[in-house]
Amino acid sequence: MRTMFLLDYVSNVALRHEITAITNIVEMYNAFLDWVFFGKLGAITENDPIEQEKRLKYLDLVASAVILQNTVDMSLAIQTLMSQGELIPMRHLAAMSPYITRHIKRYGDYVVNLHNIPQPLEAAINLPPEIFEM
Repeated sequence: MRTMFLLDYVSNVALRHEITAITNIVEMYNAFLDWVFFGKLGAITENDPIEQEKRLKYLDLVASAVILQNTVDMSLAIQTLMSQGELIPMRHLAAMSPYITRHIKRYGDYVVNLHNIPQPLEAAINLPPEIFEM
């Protein structure tokens, strides 16, 4: 079975491109997690399995929050461009990734304003159908 897959992989260009693209997405996510989990160089130093599990769940929570905020920010930017008459090709949207970090200050001060109620998510990411034109 493995040999048949390898022969198919070697002879099928489309399959190689698909596997490479998927692998790249996974690697980008792993690099993103490494960037988010920067304390102690990403090493879990506790020997307690419960504490280790907590660290991983907290990492997943923080990473998911950053990905969600990045997605909302990108969606708002796309909406703004489109409202100004810009037509954004689908290939540009397909190349976008929510794993960006250059705008995040890991060591910065974060002030949480509990009185500032965000708009509903549905309103933030409401993309018009014409965005999917090629």
